[in-house]
Amino acid sequence: MSTNSGRNNGTISRRTFTSLAATLPGFFVSHGHGAEPAEGPSDKLNIAVVGIGGQGAPNLGGVKSQNIVALCDVDEKRAGKAFEQHPNARRFTDFRKMFDTMEKEIDAVVISTPDHTHFHPAWWAMERGKHVYLEKPLAHEVEEVRRLTDAARKKGLATQLGSQRHALAGLRAGVEIVKSGMLGTITEVHSWVKSERGMPALQGETLPVPAGLDWDLWLGPAPERPYTKGFAPYDWRFWWEFGTGDTGNWGCHILDIPFWALDLAHPVHVVGSGPTPDPDRTPKSLTSRLDFPARKAASGESLPAVSVHWYQGLPPVLAEKGIDAKNAKDRNNLFIGTDGMLLCGFGSWQLLPAEKFAEIKAAPQTLAASPGFHKEWLAACRGGTPATCNFEYSGPMAESVLLANIAYRVQGEFDWDPAAMKSSRDDVNALLRREYRRGWEV
Repeated sequence: MSTNSGRNNGTISRRTFTSLAATLPGFFVSHGHGAEPAEGPSDKLNIAVVGIGGQGAPNLGGVKSQNIVALCDVDEKRAGKAFEQHPNARRFTDFRKMFDTMEKEIDAVVISTPDHTHFHPAWWAMERGKHVYLEKPLAHEVEEVRRLTDAARKKGLATQLGSQRHALAGLRAGVEIVKSGMLGTITEVHSWVKSERGMPALQGETLPVPAGLDWDLWLGPAPERPYTKGFAPYDWRFWWEFGTGDTGNWGCHILDIPFWALDLAHPVHVVGSGPTPDPDRTPKSLTSRLDFPARKAASGESLPAVSVHWYQGLPPVLAEKGIDAKNAKDRNNLFIGTDGMLLCGFGSWQLLPAEKFAEIKAAPQTLAASPGFHKEWLAACRGGTPATCNFEYSGPMAESVLLANIAYRVQGEFDWDPAAMKSSRDDVNALLRREYRRGWEV
């Protein structure tokens, strides 16, 4: 396996570095290497953080070593602790006003809002040349994901999708095993999240908006509706209008393993099934299959076509292969190869059949340890190598997660043309994008 061991000494910009890399034969940036700073640690970035409750809190913590110049949240109560911790940061409710007021003072933006409001602050930031750290699944719609991915490439911006588990040694061990070739040719992968979350209770009566919450800004580009319980601050995740269910919630963590291990990008055929879809709420279970074409690995090796099966719920293949469900308790991927199988997750792995691999006690260590997931992005912002979950890598993965949801919603299958970003079905194409309410058009 080839790796990039070159270092940027700080004399060239990230844009120049990327351009040079593209012109050098055999040169590539390995996902195994974290970004390395092009400037000294004293050169702090001016960072704005949009969405500072929930996942926003640990993301803010991940960049607190920098100059936190602005904090933005639609819920003053949930944002209160962050406001107290960073008294020198300017406070905003509307990210648009933040950019209007402080555009020249901001170098980079961290965004941890609900799925339906990922795109707009990210687009606003990238249009202004700001580096972006954005929570998964990157955006609410396939079209939005593609627009952000393309914009990052065209503008030479440092990006990172919030698939934080990418930095874990246990996850990387599974990737290293697959890349080592000891399983032979991988013929299929089964990936799952053990979850029954979805189909929340229907909305009740209209209620007064809680003090400190700007409900209109929370809705953002979504259609106007009165405030009720059951959306903010968390259960939006299980409504199609705002969230992407547990597939969107976990897919970019769990599918990160096969995407990295097998150098996957865009599927060419997608299949979905499950309980009768509800038009408004995400399901408690579903099954999807993503078929990927033959492709070249980053190392130059030719890889055959492969299918990745996604489940919300435990997959039947475990019983079919005689694998005790208890063995899968902390694992979420099963790689099936011509010479063996790998059961793995974020922290542990097991080679099967056990007797065949009894002497293998550790994964071959071929991937450099991450300096820290947020540190990768901060270094990339300063001109270092791209972070490991930059949008060029994670954009196609996020699109695939959203396509898996769409296949379930149409209860069928479709061919997918990633270049044209179009399927063989009109009902699928209708779910690739959405109309924004007046005032939010982009």
